[in-house]
Amino acid sequence: MAEIIIPLSVRVSIGSAILLGLTQGTLNVKPTTVYLLTYHKTKCSADCGFCSQARSSKSRDDLLSRVTWPIFQLDYVVAKLKLAVEKKLIDRICIQVMNYPNVFDEILELVRRLHLELSTPISISCQPLDLKQIKKLAESGIDRIGIPLDTPTKELFKRVKGKPYVWESQIEALENAVQILGRGRVSTHLIVGLGERDDELLRMIQRMIDMGVYPSLFAFTPIRGTRLEKLSQPPFIRYRMIQLAHYLITNIKTRIENMSFDEDGFIIDFGVDDEMLRGVISLGTPFVTSGCPGCNRPYYNERPGGPLYNYPQKPNYEELIEIKRTISGETRLKWLKIGEF
Repeated sequence: MAEIIIPLSVRVSIGSAILLGLTQGTLNVKPTTVYLLTYHKTKCSADCGFCSQARSSKSRDDLLSRVTWPIFQLDYVVAKLKLAVEKKLIDRICIQVMNYPNVFDEILELVRRLHLELSTPISISCQPLDLKQIKKLAESGIDRIGIPLDTPTKELFKRVKGKPYVWESQIEALENAVQILGRGRVSTHLIVGLGERDDELLRMIQRMIDMGVYPSLFAFTPIRGTRLEKLSQPPFIRYRMIQLAHYLITNIKTRIENMSFDEDGFIIDFGVDDEMLRGVISLGTPFVTSGCPGCNRPYYNERPGGPLYNYPQKPNYEELIEIKRTISGETRLKWLKIGEF
């Protein structure tokens, strides 16, 4: 009989740890999802160029993106989670999974325990798994699974992520996940600012939606000690344009075939009329964190003082004014009138 590997410790994002009362601190915005990260004494066996947990990274061991993830005993975390659920403080638990030997057995037992003791929906974000493994996780109680592509093309994937990941395996794993969990319960990550073109990125967003996979948007964040530490974050105006296009595609307002791009691949037409575009911008929704239901991941890509790439809650009037001012810098959108909603 195979040995059952039960994790004793887990990392918790600092915002989640404060929310649960695991540590002291101040929250400008409370996370609506509790974010956990598998704990291992070494770094990840993968070597993604942007990741502080990559095997070649010289970043601090407790970082993922710009967020710190202190270690806690799992029993203590589960006890605090129960209290948070009773108080209706959280909508979801999301487990971020590093890659190392026996990690699948660990996350399987972790999911089983959380599902047994809590009623909260559970998401996992992990490396590509085979059909059998995804089925086991579904049976153990996960609500959703995320398998990150991070880049929209095979060539960029090879440069940024590399071994042990293979582009075709990532796509196959997403297809398998949809087969097991169903359309709308599988997600992937796409990072803006790794060297991709707008048209490449939006073509992949369309492909994912057609597959039944929800593509969550992230802004590249340079972390000291990683291979890509000297790469700059994407310009805000570009990210806002991508967020708009992402919203229009994921909400079936347009398709990539209706959009137009210049010779460098930048968006010049969204494929919708000005009235619809103005209305969508005024909603503010396109600029809110995109992810699983209940996910707002506060300040994952930015500092609390801003400026914010992804808003953890719907932008207020002043924030919408600034968003509109940024977007109106594009020639295509000169008709936008600042302050009118």
